[in-house]
Amino acid sequence: MSELKIRDAQLEDAARLVEIYSHYVLDTAVSFECTAPSVEEFADRIKNIKTKFPYLVCEKDGKIIGYVYASSYSSRAAYDWTVETSIYIDKDCRRNGAGALLYKELEKRLKEKGIVNLLAGVAFCENEDEYLTNDSQKFHLKMGYSEVAHMKGVGKKFERWYDIKWFQKKIY
Repeated sequence: MSELKIRDAQLEDAARLVEIYSHYVLDTAVSFECTAPSVEEFADRIKNIKTKFPYLVCEKDGKIIGYVYASSYSSRAAYDWTVETSIYIDKDCRRNGAGALLYKELEKRLKEKGIVNLLAGVAFCENEDEYLTNDSQKFHLKMGYSEVAHMKGVGKKFERWYDIKWFQKKIY
């Protein structure tokens, strides 16, 4: 059985991360972006996030199969202890423990930085369709997050309206 390895993301990883993320942008309603970012734009995102927060990848047999990062929830100082988390796993490598491993390491590193609140915005639909399942909601609940908000019909993609649910986890 292959071992999963977590490491810090590098700018050189941008092409592979775009490859993973593009599926969620172009083929699903998981991301509300409608155009996949370029490798250069993605490298800039990695660089900017890493100035303040962890950005991690998971490898299996030397190939990146997923990534996770935290970003500022708000620029106001009162929110300095709160972050938004994002996680994406290669569509062909889901349900192998990579997501849980990535989130556990992210939480450990964020806790060391004094972060206490994790927020995750998750696309949701009452009736799953070919563009969106509710796997992300189930994953966040399994990881100890609680649902704290449900905004209905706030994102339109593929000519359909989708909800956003917000999940929160305290890590003091």
